[in-house]
Amino acid sequence: MPYDKEGKYGDLIVQTLMLPPDRKTPEAQAAYARFGKRVHWIDGSVVPGAFQMNTSWYFAPNREAILADATSPMGREHRHASAEILGFYGSDPDDPEDLGGEIELYINGEKHLLTKSSLVFLPPMLPHCPLYVNRADRPIFHFSVVMDAAYQAE
Repeated sequence: MPYDKEGKYGDLIVQTLMLPPDRKTPEAQAAYARFGKRVHWIDGSVVPGAFQMNTSWYFAPNREAILADATSPMGREHRHASAEILGFYGSDPDDPEDLGGEIELYINGEKHLLTKSSLVFLPPMLPHCPLYVNRADRPIFHFSVVMDAAYQAE
């Protein structure tokens, strides 16, 4: 059951991964499973009125998997009509600033290498990606938030 149906507001609590149809294809799921594991996805189709957010653990390099999945927005430059925030966090509680790996992110064609836990703000319509996990010495927690009811990449 995706929701905690307890009480008046239980349907606002999502406890099970509910992917949109374009992320449910066997090909997309197999490609993603090569480098990461999604934890949750929320948007207006999951909880009416919600903006889009998804969370994952990255545990392996992803360039090959991303390039093999033509449906993945991670592998191509795109933009959103609304602002987006990307988060990348290392999993060492004794050194939370250390990412424990390396993320390669392109912002408007400019290459950035992230080796520390990071938040990235992307204003509306700013081109970004591809996004590659070059190295994951330990699991990296990732999230993205798009301030819209659905994840739409142009």
